[in-house]
Amino acid sequence: MTLLRAEAKAALWRWRETITGVAVAALGLHWVVNLWGILNWMGYPVLLIGIALTVMGVQRARFRTEDTAPGVVQIDEGRISYFGPLSGGIADLADLRSLAIDPGSKPPHWVLSRRGEPDLHIPLGAAGADALFDAFAALPGIRTEHMLRQMQAGGTERIMIWHRADMPRPSARLH
Repeated sequence: MTLLRAEAKAALWRWRETITGVAVAALGLHWVVNLWGILNWMGYPVLLIGIALTVMGVQRARFRTEDTAPGVVQIDEGRISYFGPLSGGIADLADLRSLAIDPGSKPPHWVLSRRGEPDLHIPLGAAGADALFDAFAALPGIRTEHMLRQMQAGGTERIMIWHRADMPRPSARLH
């Protein structure tokens, strides 16, 4: 017997880091306000850790989409692998020239441009695609908040999220 509807369970799972951060921050605040001695002083770092976990949790929850698109994403030591029913490929983070989002594709796709290779297209909702957040956050100079806003922006044109500073900016797709 299930106590929660599937939609409620999915929402709780999507926001799990945020919920954990709020709980840790509440514990820290409780220690700061209600206790004396060493636990009072330990409450301040616990409160700060809880706030940091909450902020990171909100970003991760905004990045996650429903796993409704075809294919599977795996990440291992800086190597992104996508295995789809019609396409797929492997891209090393060190070899990426640029990262874009193509909201005009059905479903919307991440577009990873690599040196000397064709672009790798990964649906936002592919199974395991939520792990891309950490991989993309490791790219030098990426603006995470910009990436999260563009994921929600919609539209039909490809949107450049990040490009390697030591390489020329890639040109727009002509077809």
